[in-house]
Amino acid sequence: MINGRRIVIAGGAGSIGSELARQLAKKNKIFILDNNETGVFEICQELKDFWVKPRVGDIRDKATIRDLFTDFKPQIVVNAAALKHVYLSQIYPRDYVETNVIGNLNLIEEAGRWECLEKFVYISTDKIHSKSIMGATKKCGEAITTAMKNKYLAVRFGNVLGSRGSLLPIWEKQVNNGEPITITDEKMKRYFMTIQDACRLVVEAIEEGEGGEVIILDMGEPKKIIDLKKELYGDYPTEIIGIREGEVFEEKLMTDEEKKSAVKRNNFFIIKN
Repeated sequence: MINGRRIVIAGGAGSIGSELARQLAKKNKIFILDNNETGVFEICQELKDFWVKPRVGDIRDKATIRDLFTDFKPQIVVNAAALKHVYLSQIYPRDYVETNVIGNLNLIEEAGRWECLEKFVYISTDKIHSKSIMGATKKCGEAITTAMKNKYLAVRFGNVLGSRGSLLPIWEKQVNNGEPITITDEKMKRYFMTIQDACRLVVEAIEEGEGGEVIILDMGEPKKIIDLKKELYGDYPTEIIGIREGEVFEEKLMTDEEKKSAVKRNNFFIIKN
């Protein structure tokens, strides 16, 4: 339904960003921004028959953001650029603050200077309610975005199955190498969604969101990671490695306070700031 728009996808070479580019390039002009040069080249080659332009750059760099907006004048901006690994964020917190908070703020500040902007969508995470540095930075990014009210909104993801650096690619590599599948703890639970679900959520936000909102996919009940492993790999050997710093046994899609104000629409929950 999104048609004839100029769309910037920051983090457009990542798992979510590249799938969004595939879906939206059919009827729109897409500008991909990512600091992964090879990833940018590959997605642009894949979409060479569509209007897709690349920029190898970082959302931390204000000059890059200014150039991008000046050249392209986007109507829709999706910020899927992020550092996302909980364990690493505990070791190098500054990098996560600079990307997940300051980088997002750079995009918001530049977007605010352009009347052509119709919608700004920030990709958030259910880990904002955990105790990790990564979760804290994404919570801050989400709060900054939704505080802008009109045109600015966030979508909150659970764990995206099959995305780069996620559970399934790690397990597949371990099995191919003849190694046991590693699980932090048998009590560990997570909300899971597919890449298709994640992109559907972003498109829903662009189409229906008004601003100042957080939109969350209804993912039912969280699932034990050990049960997911058994479904996929049966009795294949498992190694319990223990919970790491910053991790929690169970993530929350919403706080109790958010649940009171959340409005259900189709398969989504909407929380108004």
